[in-house]
Amino acid sequence: MDAFYASVEQRDDPSLRGKPVVVAWRGARSVVCAASYEARKFGVRSAMPAVRAERLCPQAIFVPPDFTRYKAVSKHVREIFARHTDLIEPLSLDEAYLDVTHTLTHMPSATATAEAIRTAIREETQLTASAGVAPNKFLAKIASDWNKPDGLFVIRPHQVDAFLAPLPVGRLPGVGKVMEAKLAELGVSTVADLRALGPAYLEQRFGRWGRRLHELAHGIDDHPVQSERPTMQISAEDTFEHDLRLAELEPHIRRLAEKAWAGYERERATEHGRIARTVVLKLKTHDFRILTRSLTPPEPPDSLARLADLACALRERVELPSRTRYRLVGVGLSGFVDPDRLPGQHDLFA
Repeated sequence: MDAFYASVEQRDDPSLRGKPVVVAWRGARSVVCAASYEARKFGVRSAMPAVRAERLCPQAIFVPPDFTRYKAVSKHVREIFARHTDLIEPLSLDEAYLDVTHTLTHMPSATATAEAIRTAIREETQLTASAGVAPNKFLAKIASDWNKPDGLFVIRPHQVDAFLAPLPVGRLPGVGKVMEAKLAELGVSTVADLRALGPAYLEQRFGRWGRRLHELAHGIDDHPVQSERPTMQISAEDTFEHDLRLAELEPHIRRLAEKAWAGYERERATEHGRIARTVVLKLKTHDFRILTRSLTPPEPPDSLARLADLACALRERVELPSRTRYRLVGVGLSGFVDPDRLPGQHDLFA
């Protein structure tokens, strides 16, 4: 979906159309949830601090997010997807992978399917979506961004090598700023440069990730579309109005543990009923440094009280000075396994 949250706001309030809209609460602790294309011209982007967005675009109209409405629209869009295929892998409220190798509508091509979906979204929601059509997931993701907004871009199998060669290596999934800098030290700035290094050298230099880089450089991605991805983590976090010291965080950790536990119980109530083995504590310092501490106890946490106690105890593993202040804290559960894969319990009595 194109600038999804902002586009929903502009659709529902005609006075916002054509204007720079920023979906965010105002305030020093708020971040941008979405920005309309009019706001993006000023450099406003998602996840940017709201105060910076206001500096970049003083005339921006700030609208508080309404996730109930966004979720309703997202559900409608997914219903449109489901008319064409059962193989849908949601990534977020506004993005998904679809495998249309075999469709329910028997359309002649993936391109025709994408066009039909985009048309239905436009007619039924009065919103626009962009689509990428390609032989695999990572290429489709790149293609979906190519002609935004309201665009369609197709990469056919015989076009893959030529399409990828001139791209900056930063366009490959998993190549962030750190990896981009490491590759730059090797004289690599484009995918073509990366290919020239060869698989053996890349694997020697970067291990298994080097082998993966070689595959991506040649457009190889065998990951299937997973219509039901297993839960990896359940968490809750909060940004404080005022920075707090570590010793002051306990009531907030326990409050967030309650939210995380409620999500975990909903997950346990599903047919999968997977069990979390690891407790995670996330902290963000006043200067935006992110810390995570985790613990996998011998027995998985079996109650809210146990989760909260473990999360609070993880503060002892934070090595920063006691005067350090924190702007955010989060509590999570991860390390999900099926119940039958839990290690067997030892007898309590010999």
